[in-house]
Amino acid sequence: MIRILLADDQALVRGALAALLSLENDLSVVAEVERGDEVVKAALAERPDVALLDVEMPGLDGIAATRELRRALPSCRVLVVTTFGRPGYVRRALDAGASGFVVKDTPASELADSIRRVYQGLRVVDPSLAIESLAAGSSPLTPRERDVLEEARTGGTVADIARALVLSEGTVRNHLSAAIGKTGARTRAEAVRIAESNGWL
Repeated sequence: MIRILLADDQALVRGALAALLSLENDLSVVAEVERGDEVVKAALAERPDVALLDVEMPGLDGIAATRELRRALPSCRVLVVTTFGRPGYVRRALDAGASGFVVKDTPASELADSIRRVYQGLRVVDPSLAIESLAAGSSPLTPRERDVLEEARTGGTVADIARALVLSEGTVRNHLSAAIGKTGARTRAEAVRIAESNGWL
């Protein structure tokens, strides 16, 4: 029996996934959480073989949760299941330690098969996303430029961003300027939008 942890902030989606997977003879959902920052605690309590993690969750996103889970419980493999099939997400999830990445409209039988393959140590990536990810290449942003754009999402001033990241305002301006240039944007807001649409944030 393959033990599964489900993490998704949408109760309806989480419940539907649990119901579908419970129809499989060899799969058992042993834990469900609605926040990314609840994943590790639930995994350490239930010791699942495979965790299905959504990307966008409160508390901690699925990619950060993947990284923490792989550190805390290396025996648990991660399959990212998301509505947001952005190429940058695929690369970031795999870099964080995920064994697979599929979109939520994957047929139930294919999802169950993906779980089995991940459990066996294989890598599973939605074919169309894999092609898009290769075509898009890796994110041009440095980790610090990403941090600055993440903070810029809220629309705060340069001073607000500097305070939040404990940087000087000049350093923030430099990182914003570099991020705007690398994304081909004209403004900070456009750079955030482009980075989000590519899955770089």
